[in-house]
Amino acid sequence: MNFSLAGDAVLAALIQHLWQSTLVCAALWILSLMLRRNAARIRFRLWVLASVKFLLPFSLLIAAGGGFSKSITQTPNIEPLLSFVIEGPAEQTVAKLHSEAPAKNITVHALTATRSKSAVPLALALLWGTGVVTISSLWLRRWLHLRTLVRGGTSIGNMAGLRAVIVESDAEPGVFGIFRPVLMLPRGVTYKLTSMQMNAIVAHEVCHVRRQDNLTAALHMAISAIFWFHPAVWWIGRQLIVEREAACDEAVLEQSHSAMEYAEGILNVCKFYLEVPVACVSGVTGADLKKRIAHILSGSTAERLSIARKLVLSAAGVLSIGMPIAFGVLHASRSYAEAPARTNPDDTWQGTLHVPQKDLRTVLKITKATDGKLTASFYSIDQGGQPISVKETTFQNGELKLNVEAIDGVYTGKMSPDGTTITGEWKQGDRPLPLILVRATADTAWAIPEPPPKLPPMAADADPSFEVATIKPTAPDFKGKGFGGPPRRFGTRGTTLLDIMSFVYGVNPKQVVGAPAWAETDRFDITTGQPDVPGAPSQKQDKLMMRKLLETRFGLKYHKDQKEMAAYVLGVAKDGSKMTKSTADPHSSPAFFFTKLGHLTVRNATMDDVVQGFQGAVFDRPVVNRTGIEGHWDFSLKWTPDETQFQVFNMKIVPDESPDAPPPIFTAIQEQVGLKLDAAKTMVDVMVLDHVEKPSEN
Repeated sequence: MNFSLAGDAVLAALIQHLWQSTLVCAALWILSLMLRRNAARIRFRLWVLASVKFLLPFSLLIAAGGGFSKSITQTPNIEPLLSFVIEGPAEQTVAKLHSEAPAKNITVHALTATRSKSAVPLALALLWGTGVVTISSLWLRRWLHLRTLVRGGTSIGNMAGLRAVIVESDAEPGVFGIFRPVLMLPRGVTYKLTSMQMNAIVAHEVCHVRRQDNLTAALHMAISAIFWFHPAVWWIGRQLIVEREAACDEAVLEQSHSAMEYAEGILNVCKFYLEVPVACVSGVTGADLKKRIAHILSGSTAERLSIARKLVLSAAGVLSIGMPIAFGVLHASRSYAEAPARTNPDDTWQGTLHVPQKDLRTVLKITKATDGKLTASFYSIDQGGQPISVKETTFQNGELKLNVEAIDGVYTGKMSPDGTTITGEWKQGDRPLPLILVRATADTAWAIPEPPPKLPPMAADADPSFEVATIKPTAPDFKGKGFGGPPRRFGTRGTTLLDIMSFVYGVNPKQVVGAPAWAETDRFDITTGQPDVPGAPSQKQDKLMMRKLLETRFGLKYHKDQKEMAAYVLGVAKDGSKMTKSTADPHSSPAFFFTKLGHLTVRNATMDDVVQGFQGAVFDRPVVNRTGIEGHWDFSLKWTPDETQFQVFNMKIVPDESPDAPPPIFTAIQEQVGLKLDAAKTMVDVMVLDHVEKPSEN
């Protein structure tokens, strides 16, 4: 999964949880002020609740309620919304020769766009981890030191039911351990306290054990380490210590110990010993000493809770814990009740494709006609969000099947019993990927980007030129080649002079006579400026501007001739054409691209466009158009390439010999498109170069 997306989602959830927990903390603080004359143990419980809230997001409580509701209603198990897949290297993508408007980027990466990665979540995660490790290490070192003292101490038997140990330390008396507590007494304490003072101090420590204060403190220490950056967490920790000491003071006085002796015992401990440095080792002093002694000596007793205050406490518990769980129960019950009515597929669905190094959000919109026929549109939000038509959509026995022929994609998925998810597999070429679609709601639906404003077309009779053009040698490590770019920014990458002439003049490299050796070896990247005529140029006008660039920057001069050579002749098969008439704007650019070698998609193309694509990308010889077919057409073609094809891309072809492999192109084009290719020797037009030179400096 993409780290940036996951990091952003975690950060947003964390911020929401923190402000909710802070709000609860503030409310409980106000409630503790209302109960300041009541027993300290009640206020202590409020602060425990505030502490635990940091570990329990409302969303988790709601989910718990939903899970409880589903368990009692026996909801069938649903596939998880997270899946993990191990993928190999992305296969090399073949460049297309002509691209669809408005973005005429030749290199086709079907559903694979690189998203910008934010460094903020990673930086915050590193900072948080550093804080957790630092604080935890400090506390662990102190705790290990105390454990060493206790293990090396001298046992003096039991005191008030606790095993007591004399340790060589200046730490105050305290209780060490959670499940097997030990009364830890510093050396000489029995000589510095009277017997009555000592009994009161021991009674105080026994109270800590009975209340499990060390366990509560350890839990909050873990919360403090996790949320070390939040001031409220440290404030809660201080309040927990204050109230636990006050609660133990009240318990000691209730046992008829002398208030004076008890107060003097605490003062003597403070005089001779240091406070225990770890909160999960309960000591004697840890609170506002002056206020605490005054309270002990005052002899005042805690007020009993009135009925009104009991109701307030009950309401606080319900609001903080019970209400989110109840909401989850009700919400899940309602969703379960509505599920049988929402098993229809016609709706908006969305899910994320996890491809190497990136995540791609996809949206599927399915509609149903009055006759029950399903139609769908597919959107890749992170690649511009332009709608991609789905050729065929079927839904039978809970299984959804999509044929997105335009990008050679197929999806098959099974709907969950409650109709909220479709778990399946997206396959494009030979690379299957898991894709879980979730039924979108008004609150969860992803926004589909608005299409960029469409430029008005350039005047048909315009004679444009590029204002400027930059020509640079292609980087040696760049693979592939491409033509195109955004509107009014046509260019090439990784192209030789013969590649450019093939595209511009519609010829096969073998139709260029007299070219120097560098014309088929030296590769160039061409970046152009704006045309000197307003509007979006057609492909014909792009080629016209490129011809002018070849003449001015390469000094190209030639004359036409004819020559007999081996070629392929494109004609109509005996059963007639099987192509689909294109509904696109005939003035827009055609598309001729591959999702993998041998998987060709053609859109809005004339037969001359098809011939040019074949002889420029597929075959090593010219292709002659003798179909007699006019107009613009759409079709898809799948075949198994052989070693003579795609040589222009310098790729080694390994024929697919599996039983279900598509047939060779000569069979496939007849069966699938209704055209035929015949090898023949025939007269073809050629370009005889009179002059050409390497491009001039920029």
